[in-house]
Amino acid sequence: MSVLDTFVLTGRTAVVTGATRGLGRAFARALAEAGANIVVVGRDAAAAVEVEAELRALGVGVIVALGDVTRRSDVEQVLAQTVSAFGRADVLVNNAGACIHKPAAEVTDDDWRAVMDVNLDGVWIASQVFGRHMIDQGGGSIVNVGSMSAAIVNRPQWQPAYNASKAAVHHLTRSLAAEWAPSNVRVNALAPGYMRTDMSPVDEPRYQRYWIEDTPQRRAGEPEELGPAVVFLASDASSFMTGSVLTIDGGYSVF
Repeated sequence: MSVLDTFVLTGRTAVVTGATRGLGRAFARALAEAGANIVVVGRDAAAAVEVEAELRALGVGVIVALGDVTRRSDVEQVLAQTVSAFGRADVLVNNAGACIHKPAAEVTDDDWRAVMDVNLDGVWIASQVFGRHMIDQGGGSIVNVGSMSAAIVNRPQWQPAYNASKAAVHHLTRSLAAEWAPSNVRVNALAPGYMRTDMSPVDEPRYQRYWIEDTPQRRAGEPEELGPAVVFLASDASSFMTGSVLTIDGGYSVF
């Protein structure tokens, strides 16, 4: 097998949560371009149909599985739909996320819970549901979308719940990787920096000084720039890699 062949995902099935926009949509497209069948998971039915059409044009199998990752019954239904359509789930990308910008003294219990429910509990539920399936079938790859915010404190905006949730995701990644490695289930995390998405207003002047000028590459990242890394983590190209956090942030966290 050649080096490039190890990145090929033909015949495998990848489930991507939060796949209807932003990073998730870019991840789904990258995995499809590598040959994987895709399960588009999200809550926006209209957006999901657009993504489905885009991916079908690449010649891979695609289904939409609408659901809320914070509800175990929804996630179990996504798995059932995946198995019904493709027979198995080989890759899970836990991408769905939420963020609230507020100083710590102003964060309400509802604010805190809203972020943790999606960013941490959602990752836990999906990892457990799909992890059990992967253990039973003899292997798989889980890619958790963390953040450089797990290791730094963002400024000028304050986002304590988001930062704490992503730090927890990184350590949950290591915990699951250690436990499931003997079952051939690999678990790694991707930690992006400031990316050009709806959730991250990188072009607003008030953020330029801290988000852009403090990044060694002096720019925001584009969602498509993370696609190759997700394919790497999902594929046999990273076969001896588990429990790792791959940071892609234009150098931001080196300072």
